[in-house]
Amino acid sequence: MTTIRLKGGMLYDPAHGVNGERRDIVFRDGRIVAHEAGAPVDEEFDATGMIVMAGGIDLHSHIGGGKTNLSRLLLPEDHRRREIASDGVHPDIDAAVAPDTAGRYLRLPSCGTCTPGTLATGYRYAEMGYTAAFEPAMMPSNARHTHLEMGDTPIIDHGAYVMLGNDDLFMQLLSAHEHEERIRDYVGWTIDASKALGVKVVNPGGISAFKFNQRALDIDEAHVHYGVTPRDVVRTLTRALTELRVPHPLHVHTSNLGVPGNVASTIATMDAAEGLPIHLTHIQFHSYGVEGPRKFSSGARAIAEAVNARPNVTIDVGQVIFGQTVTASGDTMMQWRNAPFAQPRKWVLGDIECDAGCGVVPFRYREQSYVNALQWIIGLEIFLLVDDPWRVSMTTDHPNGGPFTSYPHLIRLLMDRTFRAEQLAKLHPEAQVASVLPELQREFSLYEIAIVTRAGPAKLLGLADRGHLGVGAAADIAVYRDEADRERMFSRPAYVFKDGTLIARDGTLLAAPTGGIHYVSPEYDRDIERTVRAFSERHLTTNFAHSAISADEVCSCCRGGRLLPVECLAHPRAAQTGH
Repeated sequence: MTTIRLKGGMLYDPAHGVNGERRDIVFRDGRIVAHEAGAPVDEEFDATGMIVMAGGIDLHSHIGGGKTNLSRLLLPEDHRRREIASDGVHPDIDAAVAPDTAGRYLRLPSCGTCTPGTLATGYRYAEMGYTAAFEPAMMPSNARHTHLEMGDTPIIDHGAYVMLGNDDLFMQLLSAHEHEERIRDYVGWTIDASKALGVKVVNPGGISAFKFNQRALDIDEAHVHYGVTPRDVVRTLTRALTELRVPHPLHVHTSNLGVPGNVASTIATMDAAEGLPIHLTHIQFHSYGVEGPRKFSSGARAIAEAVNARPNVTIDVGQVIFGQTVTASGDTMMQWRNAPFAQPRKWVLGDIECDAGCGVVPFRYREQSYVNALQWIIGLEIFLLVDDPWRVSMTTDHPNGGPFTSYPHLIRLLMDRTFRAEQLAKLHPEAQVASVLPELQREFSLYEIAIVTRAGPAKLLGLADRGHLGVGAAADIAVYRDEADRERMFSRPAYVFKDGTLIARDGTLLAAPTGGIHYVSPEYDRDIERTVRAFSERHLTTNFAHSAISADEVCSCCRGGRLLPVECLAHPRAAQTGH
């Protein structure tokens, strides 16, 4: 076994309270190990004066599944544009280094920015120092494809949250006032059968309601067919996950995404959890007021105050980044409203079995658009106004708010108040006036960046051996040169290690190992399979016998990647909020 030492780096390891301390890290066989001073090592890397963090973890990034492929297919010009723009080696055209090219990059057949192909996705994450990313919207009926696509994404570990709360069986059980234990068992079976890490609910009940020609559904508004409310859906799923002891709280895309005045329903959704753990995702899109002459204003302060006052609530931001992207969501109700704003003018909406649906709408965020400028502002305000960084995770809701490759730019915006002010000055003048952003003096520290991009997401997902640099942790390590330009610094790490293997140096990829899959296996009463089987045979086109994915099969889907099971919590109320 080769023993490797990373020498002299300044460690930022919030999980252990390490804030810029000079320490050596030693790892062997893919794990960080204890090591005595002076003990021999086989290989050494000099990190003197450099910043050392655990590998980055993106807990919400659309990297697998049907709508991700639709997004790629819908924008072929994005891939072509990136290929044409490349002249030899180009930072935006990433590929594995071929042995016969002496470190020069190969061009990929799919290398767009909005939704890169699977290979480019893994390469770009790794080259930024990220070692894990999680698909937040896996359909049960589409779970195999999602795992296959994530498995085709090299280097990074991955996992997915399965979508519930709009599927017809769940709605039928809830409408019929079935015992919560039966619904809990159905949730447990769905997680286990799809090999998911958690549960996502998108516009609770709203996607289902859209199928019945309902065009809006607020938190306490009844579904026109099933008679249940989004509050009922959120409360039931939150209780089910708590009883199943799933580490990651219910992952909620709340009602009224993008609708002015949705602050009230967002806060009401927090309270629907009744004190149990709940995670509100891409909350920037749910933080809009109706003040001002345009009837569109920032609700960031109200949202931040609500989060600060509710220790059971965690969030990720979904920061908007200016430029071309594509919005891809299971929220067909919302995407139907957005279709007229498509740029370029093309879009796709689809219904998927009895699970839910999807909508793919290209969009370009513009600095001189009042609405887009205020969205950009709102995201930053939320980052800066929420007190506890352990309860905020960095996301752009890739690709909905912008591509994940924007993270270094976003880090600079959070860490550099002067740079933030310069960018704000470029925006629509009315949006600048409507903002409290100039008043916010806070600048994130490297320690806080390590929390929102590493330690916090790992804790929130229950990944005990990731997101930190303690003994026993996976040797997923990113080493950055300490540069004043934080965007440049976080774009090109000096070294990136994945499971102890050096995979990138100074922005150049050196290896592309296969990543592993994180999933959870909760305990439930398997008698629920009789109910699921009867529903499947009556309503679905798939054979129930093929619905569950075995551990052997998911390993095959992931090209032989390691299975990384996540332990359930020891106690059903052991909420993983705070620190």
